[in-house]
Amino acid sequence: MRKIIKYSVVLMFISSCGGGERVSKEVFEEVNKNMEVKRLSEAEILEEAMIWGDSISTEAQMQLISQLQNAISEKGVPGAIEFCNINALPILTEVGKVHGVSIKRASNRYRNPADQPDAQEAPILDAYEYNAENGIKSEPNIQKIDGGEVFLYTKPIVIPGGLCLSCHGDPGKDINAETLSKLAELYPEDQAKGHKVGDLRGMWSLKIPKKEVVKRM
Repeated sequence: MRKIIKYSVVLMFISSCGGGERVSKEVFEEVNKNMEVKRLSEAEILEEAMIWGDSISTEAQMQLISQLQNAISEKGVPGAIEFCNINALPILTEVGKVHGVSIKRASNRYRNPADQPDAQEAPILDAYEYNAENGIKSEPNIQKIDGGEVFLYTKPIVIPGGLCLSCHGDPGKDINAETLSKLAELYPEDQAKGHKVGDLRGMWSLKIPKKEVVKRM
């Protein structure tokens, strides 16, 4: 049936050229190629979504880290905190817009209230926290949501090094008084202090429409 449909479309194209015109071999082959229908299994689509989710989250993380390091270099840690307060969410929004997905960082120990997990993210974040508390390695995860039309990709965020402790570590030890004052000013509900290197900070959360994945395949 698929071949019948394909060749019917090709014949319609040829007929539209008019009886007195010849269709070149190159044009015919190009039309024939474009009419080829590719059958995608759910497993293939899910695998592609997983790969794409990892790529987008890595891109977002690199953009945030790069711009944060520049802000620290130019303005110091307190100035970088102010930079994050204004720019972190717009940076993620722009990355998501480019790829046609929704992207955020979710954490139960959030700094910005916008980073609180929603009902779909909360069980996965709880599982990552359980693994962290019990010495179990957490891997990226992908699930179908919204009737299977959207994929929820998640990946743990771990405190990678000492630089992060300058605003996520222990007050008075890792975080100086000036930085603490800026945090209190900009994030009165801050719960993201007291971490050490290797701690689970939260997770990346990407909501990827299935149709956007299929477009890439």
